[in-house]
Amino acid sequence: MSSRTLLEVKNLVTEFQTEDETVKAVNDVSFTLNKGETIGIVGESGSGKSVTSLSTMRLIPDPPGRIASGEILFHSENGVVDLTQVTEKEMRGYRGNEIAMIFQEPMTSLNPVYTCGDQVAEAIILHQKVTKKEAKVITIELFKKVQLPRPEMIFDTYPHQISGGQKQRVMIAMAMSCNPSILIADEPTTALDVTVQKTILELMMKLQQEEDMGILFITHDLGVIAELADKVIVMYKGKIVEQGNVLDIFNNPQHPYTKGLLACRPPLNRRLEWLPTVSDFMTIDDSGVMHETNKSVAEVTNSLVISPAETAKRHASLFQQEPVLEIKNLKTHFPINKGMFGKAKDFVKAVDDVSFEVYPGETLGLVGESGCGKTTLGRTILKLVEPTSGRIVFEGNDLTDLSTKEMRAYRKEMQIIFQDPYSSLNPRITIGEAIMEPMRVHGVFDNDEQRKAKVMELLKRVSLLEQHFYRYPHEFSGGQRQRICIARSLALNPKFIICDESVSALDVSVQAQVLNLLNELKAEFKFTYIFISHDLSVVKFMSDRMIVMQAGKIVEMGIADEIYANPSTEYTKELIDAIPKGELADIQASIEKKKVRRTELA
Repeated sequence: MSSRTLLEVKNLVTEFQTEDETVKAVNDVSFTLNKGETIGIVGESGSGKSVTSLSTMRLIPDPPGRIASGEILFHSENGVVDLTQVTEKEMRGYRGNEIAMIFQEPMTSLNPVYTCGDQVAEAIILHQKVTKKEAKVITIELFKKVQLPRPEMIFDTYPHQISGGQKQRVMIAMAMSCNPSILIADEPTTALDVTVQKTILELMMKLQQEEDMGILFITHDLGVIAELADKVIVMYKGKIVEQGNVLDIFNNPQHPYTKGLLACRPPLNRRLEWLPTVSDFMTIDDSGVMHETNKSVAEVTNSLVISPAETAKRHASLFQQEPVLEIKNLKTHFPINKGMFGKAKDFVKAVDDVSFEVYPGETLGLVGESGCGKTTLGRTILKLVEPTSGRIVFEGNDLTDLSTKEMRAYRKEMQIIFQDPYSSLNPRITIGEAIMEPMRVHGVFDNDEQRKAKVMELLKRVSLLEQHFYRYPHEFSGGQRQRICIARSLALNPKFIICDESVSALDVSVQAQVLNLLNELKAEFKFTYIFISHDLSVVKFMSDRMIVMQAGKIVEMGIADEIYANPSTEYTKELIDAIPKGELADIQASIEKKKVRRTELA
C-alpha cells in the first residue's frame, strides 16, 4: 500500500441478532482511506453507513451486534494493526487519539451536567497526560481554532446554553483535541441551517488541510458531499452498490439507486411538477429482486419540468381570490430579565410587526435561520402562542382575542404538522388511536366504528397499511411517523395546514416522497399551506410565494422563483449561496482547489 494509506477496510461484515433472524447490517464492505482524503459514504437510513463507521471505531454493542468477519487495518508510523483483533483496552488507545468521531446529534452526544470546556478538557487529560490547567489552555485554543465566539466564556457554558451550530463546533473541537489521523463525521450537519452547515463544512476542510487528516463523511445527502469529498461510496441495504471519484459519480452514475439519490434533491434552476424518487429508477419485487427502469436522471427530471408560463397562469388564478388568512402587524414578544417584582426589563422580539396574506390553495414558504422567528410565527397564527399585538384574521373572522374555548371551533379548520414526528405522537397509544383522538374531541362521525373506517382510509392515502392501525410509534421509521402525523392532521378535514420543518430530519429520498405526498394532498383536498423550513431549496420547490425572515422581521417577500433568481437582500443571497448545489462546475473547481493545496503541502 501507499505510504499515505491510513485505513483499509476489507470484506467487513457486521451482524445484529434479532429474535427471528440474523441481520447483516454491513455486508462485505471494502474501501481504502488515504491521508488528506475525504470519502463520502452515502445512503438512506438503514443502508449500513453509520454501522460501518461504528464498526471502524469498535463501538458496536455486543450483544446484539458483532463484527462477524473482515479486517479493519489501521496504518500508523508504528506499523499496521487490525483493529478487529485488538483488546478493548488497546482499542481505547486508538479511539480519540488516532480515530475520532463527530456524532449526528451534538445535544445527545454532550453531557448536559458538565460544561463544554470540561468535556473537551477531559479527553485531553486522558490521552495527553497533561494537568487540568494545561488542558484548559489547549481547550480554549481549540475553541478559537473552530471559530467559537467568546471561547473563554463557552468553556464555562453548559450545552443547553449554546446554539446547535456552536454545539457541533464543540464536538469538532473534542474530536480534534488529540490531532487524530482519521476523523469520522456521522451526519454532522443534518439538522443545521444551510448557512451554519456551510461554515461547519468549510471548517472541517480547513482543519483537514492543516492536519493532513483522512475524513470519512457520512450523509444521506449527495449535495453536501459534492464539494467536500474526493471519493464517494454509495451504500444500499448493507452493501456498496457504487463507488468512485466524486466527479464520475455525479457526472455519470451507474447504479439506479445512485441515480435516485441524485435526482430526488429539489432542483434550484427550474420548477418540477413533483420530485423524482428512487422508485423512478428501480423497483423491488415481492421476492426481493431489483428491477431497473434504465432511465437517466436527465430523462426523468426533464419530463417533470413546469414552464414559467404554466406557473404564471397558476399564480394569476391564485392571487385574484380573497385571502384565506390575513396577518396584520403581528408581534410576539417574550419577557426576559425580570426585575424584583416580576416586571420584565427587556423582551425578545420573536415576531416583530409582521404582515402578509395567504390565498386559498397557495403554499406560502417561510424561510430563515434558527432563531429568526418563523416557528413562533406559525404557532402564533394558530394561537398556540398568544400574540403581543396585531391581528390574525382567518376566513374573515378575527381570531386574535378569542378565548381557548372559542378557539376550539377553529381547530378543525387549522392544523399543524410538527418537526419531530416521534415527540408529536404518544408512545403509549397505537397510531390508530392517535389519529382517531382528534375526531372524538371534535365529534366527527357518530361512533368509533365510523372513525376507524376513516382512519383506515387515511392510512391508505398516506401509503401505510391497515394493519399499522394497531402498532405503536416506535415500530415505524422517521418517514413513516411523519406520514402518520400527516394522516392525523387530515382527520378533521382542515382547510389550512402549517408544516413546521416537517421534513428537515428525513433522508432526501424519504423527504422527496413526503413532499410529493403533501402536494398530492393539496391538489386533492384543496389545502392551503404555510411551509416553514431553514432549507431554501425545499421551500422553493414547495412554495408559490416565499417569505424570508430575519430577527423576527420579514426582510423579503415575493414569488419563490423570482426571489431565488434575483434576491434583493444580502441575507437572502447568503442563504442561497449556502445551499449545497452539487453542480459539476463547482465540483471541478473544488477538485482543482484541493490539488493546489496538496501540492503546497507536499
